[in-house]
Amino acid sequence: MKTPVTIDHDYLTRQLRALLSIPSPTGFTDEAVRFTARELERLGLDVKLTRRGAIRALRPGAAERPARGLVSHLDTLGAQVKSLKENGRLELVSIGHWSARFAEGARVSIFSTKGIYRGTILPLKASGHTFNDEVDSQPTGWRHVELRIDALARDRNDVVQLGIDIGDIVAVDPQPEFLENGFIVSRHLDDKAGVAIMLAALEAMQREKIETHVDTYWLFTIGEEVGVGASAALVPEIASLVAIDNGTTAPGQNSDEFGVTLAMADQTGPFDYHLSKKLFELCGENGLRVQKDVFRYYRSDAASAVEAGHDVRTGLVTFGVDASHGYERIHLHALMSVAKLAVLYAASEVQIERDAEEVSGLRGFTRQKVREAEQALRPDDPDAH
Repeated sequence: MKTPVTIDHDYLTRQLRALLSIPSPTGFTDEAVRFTARELERLGLDVKLTRRGAIRALRPGAAERPARGLVSHLDTLGAQVKSLKENGRLELVSIGHWSARFAEGARVSIFSTKGIYRGTILPLKASGHTFNDEVDSQPTGWRHVELRIDALARDRNDVVQLGIDIGDIVAVDPQPEFLENGFIVSRHLDDKAGVAIMLAALEAMQREKIETHVDTYWLFTIGEEVGVGASAALVPEIASLVAIDNGTTAPGQNSDEFGVTLAMADQTGPFDYHLSKKLFELCGENGLRVQKDVFRYYRSDAASAVEAGHDVRTGLVTFGVDASHGYERIHLHALMSVAKLAVLYAASEVQIERDAEEVSGLRGFTRQKVREAEQALRPDDPDAH
């Protein structure tokens, strides 16, 4: 692209605020799907939904193949009612993998057949005036917390009368703060921030009438937190898929809350060599700060697509998140950087034309031919000793 990409940061943060205000734990994503689909239609895209609500929005390019896909997920962490306790409180199981440490003290909504109730997740021994030092020595885990309902619920029968039942979905309040210095602190930035990034990238492309060499599919999934992700959202035309999700800013990781963090591998293995190389070079050519990272305990929509049998090249572009799956923090700089990269990638030239066909001969197949590195150091060099 010859024209600089201008991302509207006000639009991006507005979308993020709106998305965070919509509860969407896995299994309870309909309203988030409706919001996102309407915005995609407003931006002028052709929008289709799968039976369960994964979104596939097409932005036409000069050619149908080899199409590109970008994907983020609308579902978040949450909880579900496991049992109604005799003391009138609720035992919970988590939706997605997150620690009960971060659940303690959370304000929540319970979605029952009679309507929404509010409540708080508390440790079993919550009062220091009653349990003294035991409030600090009690174990941590989902079996050691309970949900206190803000309604008349003295015993199990009262809870039944409220219409609350086993399996009801519990959504955790995000409690977002958007600070003047660009930091954003909230639950569920994974991956509502990724969705906001994709919408902001699309808004820029539509506003600036950016043309692409091939069709691009903008995908929004509803089951990533439980491992389903992009397994059912792809079409055969898509040859490469870039997931946009959180990077784990933590000791021992190279992710950062600023710039683009390019994941080279997660627990399912390396991402596509050629696609990752292209994304890294696009950052360098366009002055985007970029760092690479490898995630040991992480999987994304890209992994779900490959595990479901889709033969696509996959990559993972992330915005650094501190305390992922907890009370998370990001910076607007990373969101803007990733949104710019999404536009640059969508508008870039096709390098592997053979990818237009799902199966073809050796002609045009890629190479990973790397020359031997030059080294000035010699065995007899006195400086080597």
